[in-house]
Amino acid sequence: MTARKIAVLGAGSWGTALAMVLAENGHDVSLWTHHLDQANEMIATGKNARYLPELQLPKNIRITSDLNLALEGAELINFVVPTKAIRQVASQVATILQSKQGLPILMHASKGLEQGSHLRISQILEEVFTPLGQAKVVVLSGPSHAEEVAQHDITAITAASTDQGARDFVQEVFMNDYFRVYTNPDIIGVELGGSLKNIIALGAGALVGAGFGDNAKAALLTRGLAEITRLGVTMGANPLTFMGLSGLGDLVVTATSVHSRNWRAGQQIGQGQSVAEVEAHMGMVVEGLATAISAYELAQEKGVDMPITQGVYMVIKEGLSIQEVVTALMTRERKGELQFEDNLADLF
Repeated sequence: MTARKIAVLGAGSWGTALAMVLAENGHDVSLWTHHLDQANEMIATGKNARYLPELQLPKNIRITSDLNLALEGAELINFVVPTKAIRQVASQVATILQSKQGLPILMHASKGLEQGSHLRISQILEEVFTPLGQAKVVVLSGPSHAEEVAQHDITAITAASTDQGARDFVQEVFMNDYFRVYTNPDIIGVELGGSLKNIIALGAGALVGAGFGDNAKAALLTRGLAEITRLGVTMGANPLTFMGLSGLGDLVVTATSVHSRNWRAGQQIGQGQSVAEVEAHMGMVVEGLATAISAYELAQEKGVDMPITQGVYMVIKEGLSIQEVVTALMTRERKGELQFEDNLADLF
């Protein structure tokens, strides 16, 4: 494999894990953090003490808080920062790249929708970078706990882009014997699957925290996937994408595991903690909280029925209890299970 120059922007658990994969594959990797103290500590100790404290980082990862240095010569720029920071960091990158010839491939491995605009992250990147040239954007998404990837546990994930060359490039640089990458042209479905499953994971954790059992969790995941698909298809996604790694796969791993911060946040809410308390104590961004608000607003705008998302929204924004939301969901008007799904074929 030809060694490539790659910049990973964001030194949280997921950004660090992806940088480790790339470095172990022999690439020239820069890992950027906007925290100078974090960069200095990682350089001194060879570890990311806050996010992956047990693991030694490969020595060939260049750690820096200097964005200019991180981007120098990069053929691929990977944004792995919280959704709320994407536009700001992308704008800083675009300013630096103004003097360069041509755009590198842009990718992201974050999962969320922008507040207010409801834009997917690839749309934000296209808005920011298109004035500099043709932006080729790839999203990497799927069932993947950072801790397990960093420990070389077997992982399968999806690289999605409308540009075949760009998605093939990302597949090539990441693939190895423990990290398998599939490609998909449906960037809309892959991004929405990765974003919306965090809402269902919050709900799944809340059910556990409130004392509900496996039957309730199974119902939530199944009907949650139905409403994710419903919104996704309305937005132009291929429904089959939601049966794949970035849909069903990511939903299962996020909504059933204590490794998931969204699941843990939901569990704490189900146990009676306020949203503010959960956010204060988590120590990492819980993307599902903001995504639930954006997805609820988007569903209202598009006229899409998303009762579970609405329920999570009511807990977050209106302070309803888990029991009140569960009762409202269980006593809704009678429906056929395939009431919407029967019409999917008409959307092609």
